[in-house]
Amino acid sequence: MSQGPAGNRRGAAETRCAGVSRYVREDDMRCPFCKNEDTRVIDSRVTDEGQAIRRRRSCAHCGRRFSTVESAVLSVVKRNGVTEPFSREKVMRGVRRACQGRDVAEDALAQLAQQVEDAVRASGSAEIPSNEVGLAILGPLRDLDPVAYLRFASVYRSFDSIEDFQREIDDLQGNLTHEATDGVEQTAVDDSVRSSEVRS
Repeated sequence: MSQGPAGNRRGAAETRCAGVSRYVREDDMRCPFCKNEDTRVIDSRVTDEGQAIRRRRSCAHCGRRFSTVESAVLSVVKRNGVTEPFSREKVMRGVRRACQGRDVAEDALAQLAQQVEDAVRASGSAEIPSNEVGLAILGPLRDLDPVAYLRFASVYRSFDSIEDFQREIDDLQGNLTHEATDGVEQTAVDDSVRSSEVRS
């Protein structure tokens, strides 16, 4: 059954509300339609891989329904002492610059940003120093693209000489060689197991 113009407007308004409700405080959950404060939760679901809760609410005054997304606030403390909300998009922007000219998809950047957020949230602290965010980026970025990792590390660790770059390259090559050796050894073990199973 068609909802008609009024129903379509309501759906559009509810969608917009869901998009901005992350910034609405729990103690100030007014109805976006009539501004009444008397609202009740009619459904709650965990979303964003456990990082947020999506709630469906109903206004006691006008009867209309809307959605909110509530998440724990995670703040980043910059070197000058100023705090700002953690932003996956900011992580992606920084990594995207390091990946310029490299074959790295946006989906991979989004996944990396999620890994970084998961890592810093795992500390259990509501405030994270900015250098901890940088450290959380290095590991996933090294796995994603070694060249982009070297670019990012050179800025993050303030390389100022050829020796700094060479040490990082040597360390990176050592890790890659170790990982490749582990892979060859594991393949040999798997082949040996399969051969034993065939003989038996």
